[in-house]
Amino acid sequence: MSKLVLVIGNKAYSSWSLRPWLLMRQAGIPFDEVRLSLYAEGAKQKILQHSPAGKVPVLKDGGLAIWDSLAICEYLAEKYPEKQLWPADVAGRALARAISAEMHSGFTDLRSQMPMNVRREIPGRAKIPAVAADIARIEAIWNDCRVRNGARGAFLFGAFSIADAMYAPVVSRLRTYGVALGGAAAQYADAIHALPAMREWIAGAHAETEVNLQYES
Repeated sequence: MSKLVLVIGNKAYSSWSLRPWLLMRQAGIPFDEVRLSLYAEGAKQKILQHSPAGKVPVLKDGGLAIWDSLAICEYLAEKYPEKQLWPADVAGRALARAISAEMHSGFTDLRSQMPMNVRREIPGRAKIPAVAADIARIEAIWNDCRVRNGARGAFLFGAFSIADAMYAPVVSRLRTYGVALGGAAAQYADAIHALPAMREWIAGAHAETEVNLQYES
């Protein structure tokens, strides 16, 4: 069996790359990492060598290339059913998929106004009304899932799942921009941030030398 290869972008900035990377690390799925700087000269051409879409992340499994974070996570769930990357019960899987899809396609104001920057602290942007509405919706999702599943473990559906991987970059964003959470949502964010794999990603981000000024202020 060929070893999986995950092609990612800058750890400081690439929220989409973090999602499958964290899932694979947390689940103990072995892979080789290929990191490409998204802002270096010739970056697009290098990415196209791995991805027909010209975007990262890309999971390579032998001759198969899968792009898009959620598609990668779904592929891993099917390839490694023993890892239980979705909740075990039908209702839990349905809800986990629903909130993952909402993260995948929504929260555009938060994305545009609060881009991921693991290395910085930039408070104040949560006061923008549209961003505040996105944050309120995310906090409601986290609180609801924790009320439903708090007895099962520290994550949205008890055990760590794809849903947690999808929301992990939001945890990073909220810390970067100084957003205060309360109750179950705050406890959940702390649990994600404390994951050894999350700490490894953050350390990798701080070790990078590339800077994109667009995301630095």
